[in-house]
Amino acid sequence: MQEFLAKLPLSVVEAMAMIDSHAHDAGLVFIVDEINRLVGCITDGDIRRWILKGGEVNAPAEKVMYKTPIYLSERDAANAKAVLIKESITAVPIVDDDNKIVDIALSREVSNIKNRKKRLKGVPVVIMAGGKGTRLYPYTKILPKPLIPIGDTPIVERIIDCYVEYGIDKYYMTVNYKKGMLRSYFNDLAPNYGIKFVEEDKPLGTGGSIKLIEDKFDRPLFVTNCDALIRADYSDIYEHHIKCGNDITMVVALKNITVPYGVVNSGENGELLSMEEKPTLSYFINTGMYIINPETIDLIPDATMFHMTHLVEKVMKQGGKVGTYPISEDSFLDMGEFEEMKRMEQKLNIISDK
Repeated sequence: MQEFLAKLPLSVVEAMAMIDSHAHDAGLVFIVDEINRLVGCITDGDIRRWILKGGEVNAPAEKVMYKTPIYLSERDAANAKAVLIKESITAVPIVDDDNKIVDIALSREVSNIKNRKKRLKGVPVVIMAGGKGTRLYPYTKILPKPLIPIGDTPIVERIIDCYVEYGIDKYYMTVNYKKGMLRSYFNDLAPNYGIKFVEEDKPLGTGGSIKLIEDKFDRPLFVTNCDALIRADYSDIYEHHIKCGNDITMVVALKNITVPYGVVNSGENGELLSMEEKPTLSYFINTGMYIINPETIDLIPDATMFHMTHLVEKVMKQGGKVGTYPISEDSFLDMGEFEEMKRMEQKLNIISDK
């Protein structure tokens, strides 16, 4: 229970880290006072809305805290499951007569219920799988990067499985390096979804290969790299794109970097103004997952090396609207390097972290 409780003072970024650490992926943390009395709740959605409004991640968590969360008394604890389902929430605290949290009821089923209500069937997904994966050499001397296994399942299959949960059954995979192995794998797998392979004759970058797709799209589509898992609500990302009227929405993840030294700030003539021991810097990074409107594809030049970042810049230059959808650091699992592969396996509970 303690992993779901936090005390003030607390920053937004610290709340995000606590939410990330939950084994049950409840997506929230309850705020308590010094004697465990419930004073508020912060969800990952609260934090996302705060960031999208321009709020700083180092701001006090009270600025995003919901001060009247749903809770149950010990006498009503037996109704917890019904409340979780009715309110479509993942956790509800149980409190005693002094409003102290004595237990937390969790529901693994709620997220599945929410997903069933928000299907994305018919939405296309383009997976960019043509790169050589040089950072993973020598693995990629034998296998194309998308087929490198995380546990016993290739990364690209795990990526597709994330979309399948939302009812998506139409995929395009742009391929080049060792493309025959990718075709053979999915032919043998015989999945219950369709994949069209789009072959590059020469490397065209992460965006250039999209122009090779002959089908015309009538709705916004997902475009994603083949080496990263995004653990987020894909329906919410898609709805956010539509609601904001974006031409492109880039999914971005928080990245915290700790400077391994004491940092000094100096003024005129080298006068020491302040010191900070091993500060943490926070940035949002591009995860390689996008939602794009079909008409943006027309801006991609034919048979030319062209990356998705070039498309973003071109849309912005022409006055189009590019937005972001922020996720937490641990919601972005990248396997671009060996150490990150180990982290991905640990977060997916494929291996222990010992």
